Amino acid sequence: MNNKTLLTLVVAASATLIAMPVMASSTEQQHHFPGVFVGFTKAGGETEFSYGFEYEYKFSKQWGAGLVYEKTDEAHHGDGVDVKLAAIYVHPWRDLRIGAGFGKEKVGGHHSHTEDLQRLSLSYDFHVGGFGIAPTLAVDFVGSETATVFGVAFIKAF
Repeated sequence: MNNKTLLTLVVAASATLIAMPVMASSTEQQHHFPGVFVGFTKAGGETEFSYGFEYEYKFSKQWGAGLVYEKTDEAHHGDGVDVKLAAIYVHPWRDLRIGAGFGKEKVGGHHSHTEDLQRLSLSYDFHVGGFGIAPTLAVDFVGSETATVFGVAFIKAF
């Protein structure tokens, strides 16, 4: 097991342990949190514009799961990259969100290929008039490479 896989598992296990007391006694209403993400991805010395959609289903105040789709059109020297992943989230304090996700990265172009991806993420939701604004930082592990994703998500809960 490589160090990145071990780190991902440790963070996911820690998040689960933090959330367990909440999950055991939660009677709160379930919520949907769709959002639009805009930001940048830095990989291989290049920083490119990224955008996408995210969705979280909160089982309790501190525990959720979701899906992420992101696109970076100019990544890999203009070939473009699509990221699709599933994630678990823990909200250990106020509107702080820690996530661990697993999915695929698809590189386009003449030599298109798909690779496994692991993501660790951190964000904080600021609520304004029924909407959330969430500055986000994520680190993607793809093979032996890492990419840093940073930006903001605009969220509307229902």
